[in-house]
Amino acid sequence: MTESSAKGTSGRNSQLGAMAVVSRPSTKVSVCQTNEVEKMKNPYKMPKDSDIFKLREEEKKRKAEDRIRLRDLKVHEKTTQATRINFKTARMIKPIESDEERERDDDEIVPVKEDPEFTLAVTRDRHIEKESLNDYITKKREMFLVQYSLGVKRDEMRKLEEIASAEEKKLEQAEQYLEEDAQMFDAFLKENDTNSVNAIQKAEAETKKKLEKLSEIKRVTAQMMTIKSEISKHEETLKEYQMYKRFLESLTPPEWLELRALDRKKRVEAKRKEAAADQQERASTASSRPSSKASRQNVGSRESRRRGRGGKTSASSRRNLPAVQGEDQDTNLSLTDEDSDEEPELYFTDPQQLLDIFADLEEQNLSLIQNSQETEETLEDMKQNLARTQKNMEKETKVLQDQINKLESAIEKEDVKANDLKMKAK
Repeated sequence: MTESSAKGTSGRNSQLGAMAVVSRPSTKVSVCQTNEVEKMKNPYKMPKDSDIFKLREEEKKRKAEDRIRLRDLKVHEKTTQATRINFKTARMIKPIESDEERERDDDEIVPVKEDPEFTLAVTRDRHIEKESLNDYITKKREMFLVQYSLGVKRDEMRKLEEIASAEEKKLEQAEQYLEEDAQMFDAFLKENDTNSVNAIQKAEAETKKKLEKLSEIKRVTAQMMTIKSEISKHEETLKEYQMYKRFLESLTPPEWLELRALDRKKRVEAKRKEAAADQQERASTASSRPSSKASRQNVGSRESRRRGRGGKTSASSRRNLPAVQGEDQDTNLSLTDEDSDEEPELYFTDPQQLLDIFADLEEQNLSLIQNSQETEETLEDMKQNLARTQKNMEKETKVLQDQINKLESAIEKEDVKANDLKMKAK
């Protein structure tokens, strides 16, 4: 009885475990899954003609729902087309349980060994049936397989949890990297904005400077044009004055011009002599100044001093040579500048002198005009006499030419007669 009761209790426990393992809730199954299960019963069955369009519409709706569902998923929950195809193939082979159902099954599956009081309370009032040893062994085998599968599933779940935690850590790290990149990008954008603002300000400043320079250039060019116009006006007036000067110089007597040239030469020579005297005085003062080195030297003979002095004087004279030449050039330039700066002396000091000269010239012109008129009259008379004489000569020459022609014709006739007589005489 004890063996049979032990067998009965073990059989009931095995049945309880099997029932706990097999008992799976199927209440929360979607309508779509039921339809797919119905379709998977006999996939080779031909649908009706009226159901073809319905199936097409259902397929379109299902694809639209899948697209919407995939659009709303997170990055780590999305899959590729290949994984979705493989998932469909595996689902055709064996329907997949949802995660909620798996968790519920795991919660419902409780090993008998872990809670013996519960098993005793459940199996206390049950009817114990006789069972064979083979049945007992098979049930034990099934219990072992179920417990083994539970252990494997728990290990797999733990591994998946570890993988999920690692992926979550990676995602958090990636999000941190993304945040850092976003902060760096924001800093880059801010720096770029500041640089662009600075560049715009610099460009505006440069354009302002450019406009100022252009306005200044325009102003300077306008000033240059006005100065050029004034220079051209002054050149015209200068040409006019030079023309007047030449005219006045042409009217001045040459004796006065010669005296003026002599006076100018005398002034230039006097100025040159004064400049030469000034240069000599400067050279003498420069050579007479004792040098600092000669004053410091207290040791040595007189000859060395003399030689030193002679050498120094010669060196000072050499140094003073280009200075003297430059001073000569300066004096020549100053003389020419003074000559050019002097006001020109004119022979004419009163406008009445020019009027008198003009009156004399006018009288001379009148006399010359009268003489020219008289000469023209005499020339006309001579031309008329010449024309008359030419006509007379032409008439006389014509008469003489006629006489010559007549005589030549008479001579020819006489020659003919002479020839005839000669012929008759023979």
